[in-house]
Amino acid sequence: MKKKESFYQGRVKGMGYAIKGAWMLLMNEASIQVQAVIAVLITIAGFFFNISTTEWILQTITIALVLSIEGLNTAIEEMADFIHPDQNPKIGYIKDVAAGAVFFAAVAAVFVACLIYIPKFQNLMILL
Repeated sequence: MKKKESFYQGRVKGMGYAIKGAWMLLMNEASIQVQAVIAVLITIAGFFFNISTTEWILQTITIALVLSIEGLNTAIEEMADFIHPDQNPKIGYIKDVAAGAVFFAAVAAVFVACLIYIPKFQNLMILL
């Protein structure tokens, strides 16, 4: 009989799967790669402009939101293609709705970035 793993062993195992999934997304998905580069650049900008704790919180949550929803979108697209590899209006609808969720998150991210960085750039221009 197989020994049941402890609660903590299960969490560590689950974390391993999560890290593997994040790595697979970063290595295989162009949209995640682009968004990860943008996240790094925005993070560098945060250090350069010495943004406030509140701005860091908003920026971090927004980055996590976009990357998470993009990951879910990728999973939905992969599952839909696996279930029904041929073109199908219902599958197309599902994929479009998932992409729409990414769009909402991306628009929110741009809005947050504008709120944080437009004043910073304006102040920088005044100094120059």
